[in-house]
Amino acid sequence: MMKGNDMSGRWLSIVGIGEDGKAGLSASAIALVETAELVIGGKRHLDLFGATRGEQRVWPVPLDAIVPEILARRGRPVAVLASGDPFWFGAGVTLARSIPAEDMLVVPAPSSLSLAASRMGWALQDTVTLGLNMRGLTPLIRRHLHTGRKILALSLNGETPREVANLITQAGFGPTRLTVLEALGGPRERMRTTTAEAFGLEATGPLNIIAADVVAGPDAKPLAYASGLDDAHFENDGQLTKREIRAVTLSALSPRPGDLLWDVGLGSGSVAIEWLLAHPANRAIGLERDPMRAARAARNAISLGVPHLDIRGGAAPEGLAGLPAPDAIFIGGGAASPGVIPAAWDALKPGGRLVVNGVTLETDAVLIAAHAQFGGNLTRISIDRAAPVGTRFGWRPAMPVMQWSACKPGETS
Repeated sequence: MMKGNDMSGRWLSIVGIGEDGKAGLSASAIALVETAELVIGGKRHLDLFGATRGEQRVWPVPLDAIVPEILARRGRPVAVLASGDPFWFGAGVTLARSIPAEDMLVVPAPSSLSLAASRMGWALQDTVTLGLNMRGLTPLIRRHLHTGRKILALSLNGETPREVANLITQAGFGPTRLTVLEALGGPRERMRTTTAEAFGLEATGPLNIIAADVVAGPDAKPLAYASGLDDAHFENDGQLTKREIRAVTLSALSPRPGDLLWDVGLGSGSVAIEWLLAHPANRAIGLERDPMRAARAARNAISLGVPHLDIRGGAAPEGLAGLPAPDAIFIGGGAASPGVIPAAWDALKPGGRLVVNGVTLETDAVLIAAHAQFGGNLTRISIDRAAPVGTRFGWRPAMPVMQWSACKPGETS
């Protein structure tokens, strides 16, 4: 094992390169690439650097497909050219999943996000930074739309700025000031500014950063950072855990960064969606047997900025087989079916949380039995809402919900 600053044994060099190409690299970084027997990078990176003594290979898709070939050369000099800072939405993250840090010598260059912050005059530590450089990730910007927030987003391609502008406008933040910064740090650098609602920029280059200075319009729909979003945010057919019950449910589920939730009987997806909104590292699998409800939940997840909600078809307990072990499970439908609660309890990690909501007498009986068997807490939640009574108002009760919550003994992973 290497200690201190010992660089011996670091056979894989990962060198960040900018739009200024080889001219922007230090002599030592150039030497690492020049002495490698294999040089890997995107075609753009290899073109920016120029000829090398070693063999050149263009990154395949997906990037990690070339990792076995890199590992086969362990101990021999290999160089990877990557954009800017390889560990800021970069190739270094992919390589580090399979190659230990002590095998790597990383020479970062300024990332495009750092360059964008300097061009905008924004404090990077106070700015939201997003990587939208994979398909389907544009909705991630949704949760950050609050007046005064500053967002820097790495685009997938030249179409991403228009997609972001449309999304921002649809959310009611049309006056947001958008700046598209292209090919930063090189001779083709360009900055253009408009608003989301008036977006008309054409011929945007594929290498661009979107800078959004968020401004709410009169119909803005910001997403609160606390659980219990307004029910109007969710398209539904009535199969929806209502706002107040949802807030109590999320509190009992106790989301923590990186945790995995199973939402059994997904319905409109409201609980799983708010679980994912609680932290960007959170994961959720929703099990829903009704294809129409599953499609509706998918639309809700996209519109609320969590497109990574993993929706599976099927019903419990059969549909739970083979899923990765969860840190928390919510059962919002089907709890009275035989074997559902025992199967969920068995699958739960030690220290995990199980929360079940019921509104029928049959489900109440199952939850009382589960409480007797596994312990935990039984809570009856009643909500009354004001509603017209003739020319006046009175309280109209919603159906009461019995909630059973329990924590599985053992240490969390």
